[in-house]
Amino acid sequence: MSTTTQPTAPSRAAFWTGWALTGLSGAFLLFDGVMKLVEPPFVVEATVKLGFAEGVIVPLGVVLTACTGLYLLPLTSVLGAVLLTGYLGGAVATHVHAGDGAFPVFFPVAFGAVVWLGLYLREPRLRALVPLRR
Repeated sequence: MSTTTQPTAPSRAAFWTGWALTGLSGAFLLFDGVMKLVEPPFVVEATVKLGFAEGVIVPLGVVLTACTGLYLLPLTSVLGAVLLTGYLGGAVATHVHAGDGAFPVFFPVAFGAVVWLGLYLREPRLRALVPLRR
């Protein structure tokens, strides 16, 4: 016997809270992506310090900006969230490998949770897929 949960529209407060979290996280990620595209000296220095070659900074910026754009568009927001999860997982691995301590490892994990929470609060299909209560 198969039971399916029908998508129900989120409350008005949940919907707008979801969009606020999406907007704030999206703005931060777009800023980070654009800074990688522009390559100011502090970005180059920090990236090289983490063990990356200078030549990968712009491609990382392209990937981050594209994934964030997908996340911000309602039609592709779930795909964008999945791709951002992978990107942020790479950030976690990088900071673990560099031995940067707890906060630099925790930050992308928490940020990924905010990305998904924003989407969860505003997307009925995701709420049907992952119901928090029955």
